[in-house]
Amino acid sequence: MSEKCEWLHEKLEKLPKIQYPFEKSSLPKNGIYFFYEKGETWGHDGNKPRIVRVGTHKSGNFRSRISEHFLFEEERKMDFDQNDSKPSDRSIFRKNIGRALLNKDDNDYLKVWNIDFIKRKNREEHASKRNISKEREIERKITEILRENFSFRFIAFEGGTNIMGKEGLESNLIGTLGQCSECKPSKDWLGNSSSKPKIRESGLWLIQHLKDSPIDEADKKVISDSIKKSGQKFY
Repeated sequence: MSEKCEWLHEKLEKLPKIQYPFEKSSLPKNGIYFFYEKGETWGHDGNKPRIVRVGTHKSGNFRSRISEHFLFEEERKMDFDQNDSKPSDRSIFRKNIGRALLNKDDNDYLKVWNIDFIKRKNREEHASKRNISKEREIERKITEILRENFSFRFIAFEGGTNIMGKEGLESNLIGTLGQCSECKPSKDWLGNSSSKPKIRESGLWLIQHLKDSPIDEADKKVISDSIKKSGQKFY
């Protein structure tokens, strides 16, 4: 497993890392992204950056997915109240960073933070529990952390390639990273404070697909070909 993890990291290093700010229009409409975090290095030879999250999206929504993480259109999206969902309800990545921040401080507001306010039923039943000022403070901190500490690479895919879910390439990539015995989080990694055991144990900002099958030789060919095409077209 460790060899496959090392192979994946090295293949992706052929592509530049993207940091905020960047032009959303420069991104593909479909693809898989790989996030890196300051202070996190792989466990193979040397001190290369370690992948800390893999993600994708529904068809055609790659740009909007990345935008939700980094909170593009920040002013509009931060203008929410008790009858609206907060930005982190639309980005599990943001939600997990918020969970770690709250859990690190042993803050009871974690119980409210965990509620998905996209659902109308939850908004109606739990609106009175919300502290909007506090939620905005947490959201601002998450945005600051993502923009300052995280960067990403991506592989673009044309239609027809199965990249999502249990049967998609995404799950094999996560399985490869999640089961690597060499790549471990640093002692100062924020994810060590997560309320989710799977995040703490894996060293990844992920909960699903950690035990799925790793990439195989067929996957490697798809990845290699897509990296080459992505580099020619988008970077």
